[in-house]
Amino acid sequence: MTTTARSPRLLLLSTVLLTVAGVALLGLPPGREQPAPPPTAYATDPSSAATVPPAREPTAGAAPSATSAASTPPAVESALPPHGEGAAGDAAIQQNLEAAWPADLPSDDERELIAAGRALLRADATGVGRVKWPEVFPDSGRAVAPAFATARFRIQAAIARRDGSPDRAVVHLVWAGMDRGGTFTDLRITDWFFTRTEKKGAVTWTPQPRT
Repeated sequence: MTTTARSPRLLLLSTVLLTVAGVALLGLPPGREQPAPPPTAYATDPSSAATVPPAREPTAGAAPSATSAASTPPAVESALPPHGEGAAGDAAIQQNLEAAWPADLPSDDERELIAAGRALLRADATGVGRVKWPEVFPDSGRAVAPAFATARFRIQAAIARRDGSPDRAVVHLVWAGMDRGGTFTDLRITDWFFTRTEKKGAVTWTPQPRT
């Protein structure tokens, strides 16, 4: 069973999402009924339905690669979309991520990392495509019951950034899914870590196994 990595950036991402949600609520005009605040953005293990608020306790487990210290993100002006809005609110979440952590990777590397991170998350959550990464998913040769339904799985936003060195990177993903118990939750957060290698002029980003 995989676990979501403990990451200062992941904890900071949760704080950013909660902060912009609070700003949106405070900006409501007097006399207007205030909607219920959106649920806490959770850092979760895709193979588990349980969630833990990052502000109280970061998720269990640690990635093999160390994470860099996160800097304070700039003010995020866009408001977090209402909970359960669906795909229509994903663009705002993507904008919040990009505003919180400005790009620091070559565009080609960023695109490659995001594509790999999205595929890894889908494989981890739904079981689809695990055979492509046997080092990451040792059980890829066996039949595994997916933790989340493929039809109700959706990646809401994703960015790739350096992780303390030009040869290390992390892909931050925000996603939604319905678990085996039938519970649908959005604003889930997962990080995937990569190392950069170069052979004969060809650069490869390799995902790191998770414990």
